[in-house]
Amino acid sequence: MSDTQTYPSDVAFTPAVKTIQARKGSREAYAQAERRGWRTEIDENLSAFLANANSLYFATASADGQPYIQHRGGPKGFIHVLDASTIAFADFSGNRQYITQGNLTENPKAYIFVMDYAHRRRVKLWGEARVVDDDPALTQSLMPRGYRARPEQVILFKISAWDTNCPQHIPQKFDAADVAAALAARNARIAELEAELAALKAEPQPAPSS
Repeated sequence: MSDTQTYPSDVAFTPAVKTIQARKGSREAYAQAERRGWRTEIDENLSAFLANANSLYFATASADGQPYIQHRGGPKGFIHVLDASTIAFADFSGNRQYITQGNLTENPKAYIFVMDYAHRRRVKLWGEARVVDDDPALTQSLMPRGYRARPEQVILFKISAWDTNCPQHIPQKFDAADVAAALAARNARIAELEAELAALKAEPQPAPSS
């Protein structure tokens, strides 16, 4: 946290933001929230949330403030927690525009937004990031096992503050793989019940009593 910040949430609640909050009537509520404190370290809940994520949005900005958002995905577990305030992931080879990497060479400030559509949850992480492209051992250690992609480098993200959002307006969506697994389990159960019913119908019926 810089010397100009009193609370972790000041990374987002700048003086300009607080001025608008005051004008629109939400400053008092957020003043109480900032005193309670946004989190600056990774706890068990955040660690579990990130371990189950297969997608994130990664925002950077150029030196003159031009923003850029990039999607990054992989199998669940591709986001690694290295310590109480650092996460990392292998950066796979893509379209070779290198906008994010270029931005980080002149402005390390970054932001990660992670959505869990199935459970209508979202997590926001502010911090600083850097690219590591000269450590093959680190890159390989972060590469998801069996994932068919070529790791080009590593993104290290140092968390300054993080917070969660309410589920309002989040559309509920499910991953195709999760839907397929649920349908397969349902179909297997239906087949099991149909087999049990067929077996019952095939059993000899007791003769009616006289």
